[in-house]
Amino acid sequence: MVGRTDKGLFLTTGTFTPAAVKEATRDGAPAIDLIDGEAFAEQLKDLGLGVEKELVEVVKVNEAWFEGV
Repeated sequence: MVGRTDKGLFLTTGTFTPAAVKEATRDGAPAIDLIDGEAFAEQLKDLGLGVEKELVEVVKVNEAWFEGV
């Protein structure tokens, strides 16, 4: 990558090891952005790319209310 580009990008659907993060941020190394699966999914959601957002109503029973019945 040296001399051919300004920055690199590695994307994974999983996670990066601490060693990979350390190497990507090492002083003197070419700049490399690491995007793991969670960050990638959040970016897709934020941009609305390939995903659909759906609000779900959650109903919980208040058991204390029924105790006096």
